[in-house]
Amino acid sequence: MSARIRRLILRANAAYIAVAGTVGFAIDLAGAFYGFGPQGLVLERAPMAAIGFVEAHGLAVILATLLWRAAPDRAWHVAAGAMVALLGLSNLTFWQLFVQTDMLVMGYVTTGLHLTFAVLQAVAAAAAPGQPVYAEA
Repeated sequence: MSARIRRLILRANAAYIAVAGTVGFAIDLAGAFYGFGPQGLVLERAPMAAIGFVEAHGLAVILATLLWRAAPDRAWHVAAGAMVALLGLSNLTFWQLFVQTDMLVMGYVTTGLHLTFAVLQAVAAAAAPGQPVYAEA
């Protein structure tokens, strides 16, 4: 797999995470401050939970920025794969949030894309030449 294809995988992943994170962030703020949208249903019962939603989606946008600029090296593919695997597995673990907020379509799309990118990043990491992911002291 060429460096160009690996960079494309990183950037496609970054673009997806940036859009999903930005939309999630906006939905979180609307729910936290105004009680609007699907998050409003959850946050009216547990208003302090907003910190976790806002932090997670905000960090996703920050990480998307880093992935966009990342070199197509094995370490970046491993990091990106770990990130989207965490996001996808978290969605599966807490699937009832999508059920309770009537956001099943969003759950299917985001979880599917998270796990798809996790596989793509793993394939890209395996194909990337170079040093192991860890650094020796």
